[in-house]
Amino acid sequence: MTRLDDGIVKGEVTDQARVFRGIPFAAPPVGARRWQPPHPVTPWEGVRDATAFSPSCLQTPMAGDEAPLAGNLSEDCLYLNVWQPKDDAENHPVMVWIHGGGYVNGGSAAPVYDGSAFARDGVVLVSINYRLGRFGFFAHPALTASESGPKGNYAIMDQMAALAWVQRNIRKFGGDPDNVTVFGESAGGNSVLYLASQPKARGLFSKAVVMSGGGRDLMGPIYPLEHDDTPSAQDSDAPRSAEDFGLNFARQHGIEGTDEAALKALRDLPAQQVAGELNMPTLASERIEKKTYVGGPFVDGDVIVDSVQHRFMNTAQFQVPLLIGTTDNDLGAMGADSREALFSRFKGAADQARALYDPSGTAELHDLSRRIGRDVKMTEPARFIARQAIAGGQATWLYRFGHVATPMRGRWNGAPHATDIPYAFDTLATRFGAEQVSEEDAAAARAFHTYLVNFARQGDPNGAVVPEWPRYDTNTAPLMIFPERAAPSASPDPWQTALDLVEGLH
Repeated sequence: MTRLDDGIVKGEVTDQARVFRGIPFAAPPVGARRWQPPHPVTPWEGVRDATAFSPSCLQTPMAGDEAPLAGNLSEDCLYLNVWQPKDDAENHPVMVWIHGGGYVNGGSAAPVYDGSAFARDGVVLVSINYRLGRFGFFAHPALTASESGPKGNYAIMDQMAALAWVQRNIRKFGGDPDNVTVFGESAGGNSVLYLASQPKARGLFSKAVVMSGGGRDLMGPIYPLEHDDTPSAQDSDAPRSAEDFGLNFARQHGIEGTDEAALKALRDLPAQQVAGELNMPTLASERIEKKTYVGGPFVDGDVIVDSVQHRFMNTAQFQVPLLIGTTDNDLGAMGADSREALFSRFKGAADQARALYDPSGTAELHDLSRRIGRDVKMTEPARFIARQAIAGGQATWLYRFGHVATPMRGRWNGAPHATDIPYAFDTLATRFGAEQVSEEDAAAARAFHTYLVNFARQGDPNGAVVPEWPRYDTNTAPLMIFPERAAPSASPDPWQTALDLVEGLH
């Protein structure tokens, strides 16, 4: 049992760790607390059972998720989990995991996020939930008028609240609050970039790992908070602010006006109606959800003062060690009706782009759209962040992950989005079944996981049992490549010429 600020929790001891699941880090964000910053937990009497995961935050699950959900869903979901090393030592490094899912899917209880391997290797691993979809990102004039303090980006506030909980409580689990690495993948990686560049998160962590988190505008346009009432702004029915999306959502449910009655009606909506049909596939479609959901973080002037891209362009991010990268067949697509239209995006460099991406002139439009989109959405933005990080004086390491697990060879062309997660957590056996994991796969997982553990301990991924990973610099542009089958190795970025072209599209 462990005594925390809010009460006593009882976890369980496994072969590799002491595990505590479903610990509340904020009060349930339900009823009048819907669309409010996270509130403090009410202390509990007696011993709280912490052997079962809490529900994941309410969402519409999607098929084919690389980190499928486990357990129930609920609007009451602000809980975290801790894997503690079994020794009684103090001041272990701490890693805090933020799951991905496009800010509309995911949860901390996914089996591939099991933190046992980190605890086995002397790291306290914390995984957190945060509000998703409209629960996590929502604005409306009635809400703006009635609430003082931060508003709108509730998911990011949840993440900050969880990190603040870590600062207050992690010593009780043998962790060092002065040595906290925040890491995440996809929307989780994007969240890390927001946390690493917004003033309100200062002091909550000391290192950052970004896995396929973009670096420019990952989720689309970054909107302002407030509705613009000027006549010129009313010429289009396209949403121009976070409040516009909220107004559209309210009207969809028969709620008009911007007064307290409208806000009460919104808070009284059944949770499933607020969740709607939002998930990764519907977010990418042209369905009505696109006009009733802002899409992710937006500039509210308090929690988020500017976009990640602008904060890093101005080297206004925190000066913490950074490890960042993508998979080699990552997420992305470029809409175009023909190959000619696609390459015309490069303007004067169209012929050069064609020579790089389609030298034979026979590539399918879908494949070209995906490969160029991958570089626009993920690969070049990661390099942009790495460059801006070293411009700001940060120690930075850049990677590209291409290992393909044995069961997927011949089915995957490179490593798709999110497939590096079980290597990071050393949970390949959970993902594919122990009998399917070859020694080659296990070695790749050991290497990737070890780099992360080293980084958490010392702010540098290097150590005795892994190949040397040089720090990133703009002269030699070293990249640690995890190839499909061989051991990882560092080399100048072979994608550099293509990424230089893509950079011109931003």
